[in-house]
Amino acid sequence: MAGGTKASELRELPEEELISLLREAKAELFNLRVQSATGQLDNNRRLQVIRREIARIYTIMRERELGLSAAPTEVTA
Repeated sequence: MAGGTKASELRELPEEELISLLREAKAELFNLRVQSATGQLDNNRRLQVIRREIARIYTIMRERELGLSAAPTEVTA
Protein backbone atom coordinates (compact mmCIF):
# COMPACT_ATOMS: atom_id res chain seq x y z
CA MET A 1 0.00 0.00 0.00
CA ALA A 2 1.51 3.26 -1.12
CA GLY A 3 1.43 6.27 1.11
CA GLY A 4 -1.89 8.01 1.59
CA THR A 5 -4.57 6.66 -0.70
CA LYS A 6 -7.32 9.19 -1.37
CA ALA A 7 -10.82 8.48 -0.10
CA SER A 8 -12.23 8.92 -3.61
CA GLU A 9 -9.94 6.14 -4.84
CA LEU A 10 -11.01 3.89 -1.97
CA ARG A 11 -14.70 4.50 -2.70
CA GLU A 12 -14.21 2.99 -6.16
CA LEU A 13 -13.03 -0.33 -4.72
CA PRO A 14 -15.32 -3.29 -4.03
CA GLU A 15 -15.84 -4.50 -0.46
CA GLU A 16 -13.40 -7.44 -0.80
CA GLU A 17 -10.54 -5.17 -1.84
CA LEU A 18 -11.28 -2.76 0.99
CA ILE A 19 -11.07 -5.62 3.47
CA SER A 20 -7.77 -6.82 2.03
CA LEU A 21 -6.36 -3.26 2.14
CA LEU A 22 -7.49 -2.98 5.75
CA ARG A 23 -5.70 -6.21 6.66
CA GLU A 24 -2.51 -5.03 4.93
CA ALA A 25 -2.66 -1.66 6.67
CA LYS A 26 -3.21 -3.24 10.08
CA ALA A 27 -0.28 -5.61 9.52
CA GLU A 28 1.93 -2.70 8.50
CA LEU A 29 0.83 -0.69 11.54
CA PHE A 30 1.73 -3.63 13.79
CA ASN A 31 5.18 -3.90 12.20
CA LEU A 32 5.75 -0.15 12.52
CA ARG A 33 4.77 -0.26 16.20
CA VAL A 34 7.22 -3.08 16.82
CA GLN A 35 9.95 -1.13 15.05
CA SER A 36 9.10 1.94 17.11
CA ALA A 37 9.25 0.00 20.37
CA THR A 38 12.64 -1.49 19.50
CA GLY A 39 14.07 1.82 18.29
CA GLN A 40 14.42 0.73 14.67
CA LEU A 41 11.77 3.03 13.16
CA ASP A 42 13.24 5.51 10.69
CA ASN A 43 10.09 7.33 9.56
CA ASN A 44 7.78 8.29 12.42
CA ARG A 45 5.36 9.99 10.02
CA ARG A 46 4.49 6.61 8.49
CA LEU A 47 2.64 5.63 11.69
CA GLN A 48 0.27 8.58 11.33
CA VAL A 49 -0.23 7.95 7.60
CA ILE A 50 -1.19 4.31 8.18
CA ARG A 51 -3.54 5.16 11.05
CA ARG A 52 -5.34 7.67 8.85
CA GLU A 53 -5.50 5.14 6.03
CA ILE A 54 -7.18 2.64 8.36
CA ALA A 55 -9.63 5.32 9.50
CA ARG A 56 -10.51 6.16 5.88
CA ILE A 57 -11.22 2.53 5.09
CA TYR A 58 -13.40 2.13 8.18
CA THR A 59 -15.27 5.33 7.30
CA ILE A 60 -16.05 4.14 3.78
CA MET A 61 -17.16 0.74 5.04
CA ARG A 62 -19.46 2.41 7.57
CA GLU A 63 -20.90 4.75 4.93
CA ARG A 64 -21.79 1.74 2.83
CA GLU A 65 -23.30 -0.02 5.84
CA LEU A 66 -25.53 2.97 6.59
CA GLY A 67 -26.47 3.38 2.94
CA LEU A 68 -24.86 6.80 2.60
CA SER A 69 -22.79 5.59 -0.33
CA ALA A 70 -23.01 2.54 -2.51
CA ALA A 71 -20.34 0.08 -3.49
CA PRO A 72 -19.39 0.28 -7.16
CA THR A 73 -21.30 -2.08 -9.40
CA GLU A 74 -19.45 -4.24 -11.87
CA VAL A 75 -20.46 -3.85 -15.47
CA THR A 76 -20.18 -7.10 -17.39
CA ALA A 77 -20.08 -6.83 -21.15
